[in-house]
Amino acid sequence: MEFLSALTAGWVFALACNLDTVLASVGQGARGEELSPSKALAVAGLTTMVTFLSLLLGAVGATFLPESLAGRLGGLALTALGLWYLLDTLRGKGEAPPQGKSWVALSAALAVNNAGVGVAAGVTGLSPVVASGCNFLATLLALWLGRALGRRLARWSLLALPVSGLLLVLLGLWQTI
Repeated sequence: MEFLSALTAGWVFALACNLDTVLASVGQGARGEELSPSKALAVAGLTTMVTFLSLLLGAVGATFLPESLAGRLGGLALTALGLWYLLDTLRGKGEAPPQGKSWVALSAALAVNNAGVGVAAGVTGLSPVVASGCNFLATLLALWLGRALGRRLARWSLLALPVSGLLLVLLGLWQTI
């Protein structure tokens, strides 16, 4: 029963951490960027590694990185990614940056964003191993879902990229307040 409780808490944590992953991936999909299995695993791996380390940091009660600072850094990273999408839209560029660099930026923004949440969740006693495993799987699912939504939205109109950018900016600003 204890494991089931830890697993449920891990999934709730992972789903909360990956709403931004879906939103950011919508922009990637709208750009028509390919998401190879190796890129998806790299993004999920990096964000999960940072999440795991932040959960450990919180679990040992470390106060090296205040929760508010980590949340603000993550919010700024998401805001910057959203502004990048909006700037490309305003310049009339929907194409991807050089091969793979946009997924690297996405991975870094998501990792920073998860750091603050991970520290806070670690303090509550959430299992770093269970929550990180759930986060890895949830990140892979969120990347796939967001990219698929972005591709479908791109077929309907040219608004998918700017809407995704605006949503990321709003989410990032909300986290910095």
